[in-house]
Amino acid sequence: MRGRPLVLGAVLACALLASLRLWPHAPLQSVAPSSRVVLAEHGELLRLTLANDGQYRLWIPLERMAPALVQAIQLKEDRRFHWHPGINPLALLRAMQSTYSGGMRQGGSTLTMQLARRIYELNTRQVPGKVQQLALALWLEARYSKHEILEAYLNLAPMGGNIEGAEAASRIYFGKPAEQLSLAEALALAVIPQQPGRRARFGDALEAARLRLLANWRENYPDDPRNDGPLELPLQARTRAQLPFLAPHLSEQLLQRYPQRELRTTLNLPLQQLLERLIEQYISEQRPQGVENAVALLIDRRDQSVKALVGSADYASKSIHGQVNGITSRRSPGSTLKPFLYGLAIDQGLIHPMSVLKDAPSAYGYFQPENYDGRFVGPISAQDALVRSRNIPAVTLAGQLHAPTLYGLLKRSGVQGLRAESHYGLALTLGAGEVTPEDLGRLYLALGGDGRLRQLRYLLETPQGSGEALLSPQAAFLVRDMLRHNPRPDGLPQEGRGRQWRSAWKTGTSWGFRDAWSSGLVGPYVLVVWVGNFDGRGNPAFVGVKTAAPLFFRIADALPLALPNERDPMDKPPAGVARIQVCQASGDLPNRWCPQTRKTWYIPGVSPIKVSDLHRPVQIDSRTGRAVCGELDPKYRHEEVYEFWPSDLQRLFRAAGLPRRPLPKGARDCLASSVQVEEGPRIRSPLQQVAYSLRLSHPEDSIPLAATAAGDARRLYWFAEQSLVAQNAPQDGSNWRPPRSGDYHLRVTDDRGRSSERLVKVEFLP
Repeated sequence: MRGRPLVLGAVLACALLASLRLWPHAPLQSVAPSSRVVLAEHGELLRLTLANDGQYRLWIPLERMAPALVQAIQLKEDRRFHWHPGINPLALLRAMQSTYSGGMRQGGSTLTMQLARRIYELNTRQVPGKVQQLALALWLEARYSKHEILEAYLNLAPMGGNIEGAEAASRIYFGKPAEQLSLAEALALAVIPQQPGRRARFGDALEAARLRLLANWRENYPDDPRNDGPLELPLQARTRAQLPFLAPHLSEQLLQRYPQRELRTTLNLPLQQLLERLIEQYISEQRPQGVENAVALLIDRRDQSVKALVGSADYASKSIHGQVNGITSRRSPGSTLKPFLYGLAIDQGLIHPMSVLKDAPSAYGYFQPENYDGRFVGPISAQDALVRSRNIPAVTLAGQLHAPTLYGLLKRSGVQGLRAESHYGLALTLGAGEVTPEDLGRLYLALGGDGRLRQLRYLLETPQGSGEALLSPQAAFLVRDMLRHNPRPDGLPQEGRGRQWRSAWKTGTSWGFRDAWSSGLVGPYVLVVWVGNFDGRGNPAFVGVKTAAPLFFRIADALPLALPNERDPMDKPPAGVARIQVCQASGDLPNRWCPQTRKTWYIPGVSPIKVSDLHRPVQIDSRTGRAVCGELDPKYRHEEVYEFWPSDLQRLFRAAGLPRRPLPKGARDCLASSVQVEEGPRIRSPLQQVAYSLRLSHPEDSIPLAATAAGDARRLYWFAEQSLVAQNAPQDGSNWRPPRSGDYHLRVTDDRGRSSERLVKVEFLP
């Protein structure tokens, strides 16, 4: 019966402790503000900020501290930490006896008591303050676990000056996180809190205390294999003045965008330093031409991660406003948006890479675009028009686009600050709007992939992913291939130079020579380069191909040398892309008289494709040189092939100083009779009035294509609607598997331009 009150009291005490522990309370991490830290992808420190109270303090979990540090702190300060309730009566008695008996002053505070003094800012030199400390230590133990208390102490312990906690001290003194501390470094940090003013200088006082703790360590941990190391050697430590201040624009940008205390970025520090060094060298060389500032952004296409970001040539320079982050500044992009215009035109069936466009004087109301060189080259392939950055063909294409237009593509990609589309009109193609290098990086990242928008990844924790389609995978591939034909500004070959990576790039120059750009794909990376002045001052030297492109290729050539283990990925064509021979002069399928062909990619069913009628044979009277329409003695007649350009293109050639061979007199009148009047090819298969049934489960099921052609026909081209589906010699056949059920207008055309067609019904069965 006598034991019942004791048992009841114990139960009540346990219940009280449990209720205190379970009752909601603020975590100890909230007692003091934290610094913020920005790290590179491999953990290198880029920036450590001061907390709001002016302290360097980084709170990390106990599990991320070196075990040696946790053990050393307990060995030095509180060996019975896990066994007492917050106070150690025996230690207090020994301390009181030593202190008040005239002996050496001795502390008896536990880690919990020291934490209570730190959190509640107690004056423990006086008896009331000491009593408060004891009571609050018990209160902390009742409210928090030993794990939480030990973690809080190691994050709040004074480490000299305005440095608090193991992580901040480790970062500042040793340039590494607390989890990577060596035993010698852990012992050094463990002795600082006792006398932070003297020992944080890493002089004789610290070394003496560290060696005493080392001897104690070896007694308590005799089997630790690290005991045999050179632990007695003096430690080298850094100062706060040596704190890293790296990638400043990136650090500031991320500190403003994200709330996390610890920002683990995707930045590759060696690549960042490489770009900074190359830009510094380039600016130094080009300064006599008035080039003082440049910006560069490097993105890994494989995972969307930003690997380097240089926001200005010199962060510390006031003369160039170096602290401005040029990566997020909106500027006129010049012609760097043209690849996306051509991609839209490809997707909308307006062109393929070898389509012939017109570069001629044009007016669109009050808007009269001109080329950079003030000249016009006449007919030009779409690929050459893009590579040579001809403005007139680009504006013409922009006027032919339906939704989405280039403006719509920019809006979908997240470009901010654009006015209404009507404000820009067709001039948007030439750089009338404003974008940031970050915007361009995002656009070229889509171009370098499947055409889908992908956000830039600045933090390792940000997941990869793709969003809205800006271009089809097929159009993105075709544009990349077109841009790879852009010659380097130094005249060197694009490929075959050691470990050089292939590049697909485009330049841009804004009106008034305020901005020079070079953007594109380099191996597995996206690279954006801008040269100009942040205050908008123009300079005739700010021409994309002359100023930005050399810096672009200086970086591009350095990347494979800096990354010897990385390879230039093969750019395989996606499904839905085919390669064919076209007549070089017309960009259409070659007829039998086309003298020169070249290969091109195209998208079946989308790209405009037909048999060329540019080259035609003409019967010439050898005596007069005139075209012969009727019969003539064969000994006075011979055949020549001429180019029958439309009259407007003939004028363009003359204006460009490239006149074509003139047609003989009467040639156009005899055009119809110059071609032998014979029937076009006759379709033998598929048959008329027959519905073809194909099985979905048998992909080999197809419809044979066969036709009888005239004796002078050498090639047959088969079209379903507007899509080229097969080509073969007249004596050969082909097979065709339609994509779906329905009625198809099938047409066969020979290389002399003669054709016939047939309606084919197709039904797919399970």
